[in-house]
Amino acid sequence: MTRIAIRRALITVYDKTGLEDLARGLEAAGVEIVSTGGTAAAIASYGVPVTRVESLTGFPECLDGRVKTLHPRVHAGLLADGGNPSHVKQLEELEIEQFQLAVVNLYPFAATVASGASDAECVEQIDIGGPAMIRAAAKNHGTVAVVVDPAAYGDVLAAAAEGGFTLTERRRLAATAYAHTAAYDVAVASWFGNVYAPEGEWPSFMGAAWKRKAALRYGENPHQGAALYTGGTDGLANAEQLHGKEMSYNNYVDADAAWRAAWDFAEPAVAIIKHANPCGIAVGADVAEAHRKAHECDPVSAYGGVIAVNRKVTRELAEQIAPIFTEVVVAPSFAADALEILREKKNIRLLACPSGPANAAEFRRVDGGLLVQTVDRVDAPGDDPSGWELRAGEPASPEVLADLAFAWRACRSVKSNAILLATGGATVGVGMGQVNRVDSARLAVARAGERAAGSVGASDAYFPFPDGLQVLTEAGVKAIVEPGGSIRDDQVIEAAKEAGITLYFTGTRHFFH
Repeated sequence: MTRIAIRRALITVYDKTGLEDLARGLEAAGVEIVSTGGTAAAIASYGVPVTRVESLTGFPECLDGRVKTLHPRVHAGLLADGGNPSHVKQLEELEIEQFQLAVVNLYPFAATVASGASDAECVEQIDIGGPAMIRAAAKNHGTVAVVVDPAAYGDVLAAAAEGGFTLTERRRLAATAYAHTAAYDVAVASWFGNVYAPEGEWPSFMGAAWKRKAALRYGENPHQGAALYTGGTDGLANAEQLHGKEMSYNNYVDADAAWRAAWDFAEPAVAIIKHANPCGIAVGADVAEAHRKAHECDPVSAYGGVIAVNRKVTRELAEQIAPIFTEVVVAPSFAADALEILREKKNIRLLACPSGPANAAEFRRVDGGLLVQTVDRVDAPGDDPSGWELRAGEPASPEVLADLAFAWRACRSVKSNAILLATGGATVGVGMGQVNRVDSARLAVARAGERAAGSVGASDAYFPFPDGLQVLTEAGVKAIVEPGGSIRDDQVIEAAKEAGITLYFTGTRHFFH
């Protein structure tokens, strides 16, 4: 078991949660406590004996507290290997006592940055002595237990009563400690590179710290392992699950795609996603209407889909969803009576995520590297219909223009090559993921059926030839919006004129892979 009894502890913490119980418990276990500044004052106020670090070092805290523990009598006590006779002898000669426990947490740098504090205040909250002590104790985990989380104080007191932490426990504590300082350093380095001393649009260093939230049953397929990690921010990964089975890897992928698609709209909107592609997207006067319209787009594919709603789920919406086999419903919140209805479905997963997607950048791993890009929020200049260029036909009526604007915005969430048909603020046919635009147009028309006639169409990128547009016009599509930019734009425009339809160019592309 290799337990090492805790005889002497160094405690220096910014977050004093649980400090009183910890100090009293260590005192009861006969542990000598050494501490610094405000931590020592707090411990003394509890009536617990404490040795101030300056009495240990013989040197006062200075420089407004910037220098407290950076001293050999502290670090030698943390770094001395109790199993090394040479180290033990040197400690005796130097009259330095070992620590068996270090309890340290750090200045709240990330919280200070998030608060909007000045640069000078942020710099002042960069902890120096704390990380040094944590890293020293973690390196010397063969002798010292290091604790960085107040949630572990109960384990500390239990270990003190049982003769100390085992080597396995000290290793795990050290791993947690190094993860803690690594995340802290990433936060500081990221702030310097992105805010305080930027070098351009993209920093020369990019780091992230992720903490495992859940081990998933498997990945995309049963033979693949998988886990969910979170980065300490709000978002879908930290949504509250109100009901249902555990989320799977594929559930998260589809829920993320649906959540983003629903929040592409300011109006009440519903997106139904299957295999990361829309079965239907719609806006409405309320979420129940939006869901009815979205579901009607492709009810066969919606079976077993994921539904995202950008407003509270109402009773009426819950009554519509309940008869349909659905994997996940994610929304900002659920009305109490809506929850009661949906919880009657044993397996449906209900996620409450109060805020919409907020990531400024998105990442994709490639072999040996990482691709980073800003998130497409459908907010480029060409996404505003008032700036669209009319290239064929009569200007669209307000109703048709509204449908074109909806189709253009909804098309963003469709895997390229993407063609989307819409009527009345709802998709009626979606052609996605084809390797040529003609096949995507054919697929959209086939899915729309008779609804293609009189609908409007959107293409995420230009038509390289007239044939894709002609597939739509022959099906009765009356207006189309696309980026333009093909070397054969003149042929596409001529085909639109011959068909007598309205054609707008946006000048903006929305590839999605």
